[in-house]
Amino acid sequence: MLGAAARRVLEGQDGVVTTAQLLTWHVSPGQIARRVDEGRWQRVHRGVLLLHSGPRSWREQARGALLYAGAGAALSHSSAGYLHRLTPRPGPVVEVSVPGRSVRPTAGVAIHRRRTMPFASGRLRVVGEDATVADLLSCAPDVDAAVAVIGAAMLRGLLPDRILAEAEHRGRMRHRALVRELLGPGAETIESPLEYRYARDVERAHRLPRGATQVRQLVGGRWIRADRVYTGVRVELDGQLAHPHGRNDDDVWRDNAVVLAHREVTLRYRWHHVAATPCAAAAQVAHALRACGWSGSPRPCGSSCELARNRQAS
Repeated sequence: MLGAAARRVLEGQDGVVTTAQLLTWHVSPGQIARRVDEGRWQRVHRGVLLLHSGPRSWREQARGALLYAGAGAALSHSSAGYLHRLTPRPGPVVEVSVPGRSVRPTAGVAIHRRRTMPFASGRLRVVGEDATVADLLSCAPDVDAAVAVIGAAMLRGLLPDRILAEAEHRGRMRHRALVRELLGPGAETIESPLEYRYARDVERAHRLPRGATQVRQLVGGRWIRADRVYTGVRVELDGQLAHPHGRNDDDVWRDNAVVLAHREVTLRYRWHHVAATPCAAAAQVAHALRACGWSGSPRPCGSSCELARNRQAS
């Protein structure tokens, strides 16, 4: 029914086409309606069809959204984040940006209207990485979610200066101050919300010395990396998803190797320790630092801080 040229176009569009294309290929409206009624083809959106009867893949849904949105459209926000491997899942709807025109709402698609479209490319047209990071930050509901976006961008090897420039270029930008804090001059390396909370709520809030971050060393024939390194003390921050049942065999080996090679103690904290009891964590870190020769004094973050209670009891 379809010629070779049409089949090539169809292959390049993941099996998704517009009715306008089908008409150009001399497929009549009656033929289109009959195949849809028979269940051989599927209507994805108004004027957009999928030419098979099976389950729709995410890529087919994304292609359908792009064809529906029309010329100049590009995947953005959570959909672009998924393609750029900044987020593990694509989100509940396909998100598409369009250049300054209105597009009628349709089920399963979120349309973002933009005065100026950012750079977009790819066979499945998608907004570039830097603009996608800024989009995700603008939609992040809280600081933890925003830090997770920045951490994912750093792990992907994106350039901090470019992300910072993208954030500064935008007229309105949620979490802009956080972007400056984490990516501006002199910023420390933060790769997760847990690390950010530790730096803010444990270290800075209690005036502990600033530890070196993401320190890589060759210990016992293996390369290891520590989240925080002080003189004589290491702090490892274990995310709950990474270690749901506590320390694994590699963690135990690393702790033992560090003791043998550097005579350093390792303190491990999980999300609950840092998020729910940062004062207790600070008191423990301070105790370990003083045992290793630190002559400074931690500062209670408030009247109910555990450090304040410890002073009153002593």
